[in-house]
Parts: sequence; structure tokens; C-alpha cells
Amino acid sequence: MNDKAGILTLVNPEAVSAKRTLRRRERVAAVPVPLYLEHFGLWEAPFGITPDTEFVVATRTHQEGLNTLLIALKSGEGFIKITGEVGTGKTLLCRRLLRVLEQEDCVTAYLPNPGLSPETLLRSVADELGMELDEGADSHRLLKSLNEALLQFAIEQKTVVVLLDEAQAIPIQALETLRLLSNLETEKRKLLQIVMFGQPELDVHLANPAIRQLRQRIAFSFRLSGMHRDELRQYLNQRLRTAGMLAGELFSDDAVAALHKASRGTPRLINILANKCLLAVFGEGRQQVKAAHVRAAARDTEGAQRPWYWW
Repeated sequence: MNDKAGILTLVNPEAVSAKRTLRRRERVAAVPVPLYLEHFGLWEAPFGITPDTEFVVATRTHQEGLNTLLIALKSGEGFIKITGEVGTGKTLLCRRLLRVLEQEDCVTAYLPNPGLSPETLLRSVADELGMELDEGADSHRLLKSLNEALLQFAIEQKTVVVLLDEAQAIPIQALETLRLLSNLETEKRKLLQIVMFGQPELDVHLANPAIRQLRQRIAFSFRLSGMHRDELRQYLNQRLRTAGMLAGELFSDDAVAALHKASRGTPRLINILANKCLLAVFGEGRQQVKAAHVRAAARDTEGAQRPWYWW
């Protein structure tokens, strides 16, 4: 057995878990927290709307989306497209993919706001890849420099992936630049793979005849949907456990049913409504969320299905 293996045999899994928990508590200690945490035995807000991979719950649609991405990237496809309505978790899926790619030693470029001019888009990709470019370089020089860098990554047997969040905001001219980037290849493989995450408007954007060549290159696509009702209980409990709750059920059966109906299974709406419900229950000094709390939260939440439409 080598030294590394010997060291690994001495690691105590419980100690490692305890250290991770301590680091996480220290990281969130300075973040403003809801008033109800101590009341419910939590040490972190369980239903924040900021994408946090620590709170990932692998629902069916998200796992299918991740599997599609991994298969497409393994196949070496140039363009991959993920769409979904607002709040379905596209950014969270993007961050999940980034974590997987980091473990695979891939080279990644993440652009959260790609509504950029063609030249700025090229410079952003180059910057994410760690390249140093001359300030006065034109688009031709930028493409040439990127090609040289990507060839070097290929020699090193490294996969390069560009991830574009909010891709529906990419201007038509920048999309054409992306197509030119995807042209960079050897006889055997693509030098660059591009994953686009966007709202359904991205499909309308891509229907423009001016970029039909790009549209034809999208070999894999997937549409995220809301979670099923039978997944919601697990979703709520898993997030609560991650936030520190040791046991018990904070949401009654009728509350879970009402929450799914009010949110239509949209994760962001679920989080907003669940957070408001916990605040209401805390204010009453109670310990469990009921359907009435969900209905009250829905009346106060934009985008939620209102109670008078339920029956």
C-alpha cells in the first residue's frame, strides 16, 4: 500500500463531516439570517433563492438535465442547449455541471451575463481561460489567439467547455461569433464545447434565419420543468436537514399539497413560499406549516397561483 493509501485509511469519515459542517457554519455566520432559525432548530436559511449547490436536491428533471449534459459533452458535441421557465433552476444546474467538470479536470469558462458585443464576448472567454491578450487586438487576432490556446489544451488532452447563463440575452452578432468559435477543431475533435442555459425566449432567438447554421449545430437540448408533487416532500425535508434540522416534519400533508399547487412545482416559488410560511408559523409560536399558511403566502407572492383559482 502506498503512502497516500495509508493516509486515506486513517481518515475518520465522521471527523471529516464534522469539519465540513463547522466550516459551513463559519461561512454562513456573517450572513443575515431569518428570525425563525432558532425556533425551528436551524443554523442556516433553508429556502434561499440564491443558487447554492450545498442545497441541491436531485429531482427527476434536474438529474435528467445533468445526465443529458454529461452525455452530450462526452460525445464531443459543439453546442448543447438547456431551457426552462424562470425559477426552474437553470443556474443551479449550470453550477452543478461546473462542479462535475472541475472534478474531471476540464477547463471551463463561465459567463453569467453573456449579453456582450462579439469582441467583448471573445475577450471574456479568453479571460476565463486564463489567456493574456493585447488590448488593441481586433476580432481576427482574438480568434487566432483563442485557436492557439485551444490547440494547446487539446495537446494536453483537456476538454474546454464554455457555459453561458441567461443565453437568451446574447445578441445575434455575438451568437454568430460563438458559431465561429465552434468551428475551431482538429480532424478528430472539437476544440471547444458550448453549453447555453436560457429561458424559452432562447428558442425564439435561435429561430432567427441569420443564425440558422448555429441552430443546426445544436445536437443535444433539454427543457427543464417543475418538480412533481411526489418529489416535493423530499425536497423540503432535504433542504431543512441541510440547514440543520435534526428530525420532524415542518410541513403537514395538506401544506405540501397546497405548496405544490401554488408554486406549480417551480423551485424558486417553492422556496419563496416556504420561507414566508416559516415566518408566519414562527410569528404564531407554532411548529408546523398548514395549508392556510401556504394560501396566505400565495396571496402575497407574485407569480404564485392564488387560492381562489384552486377550487
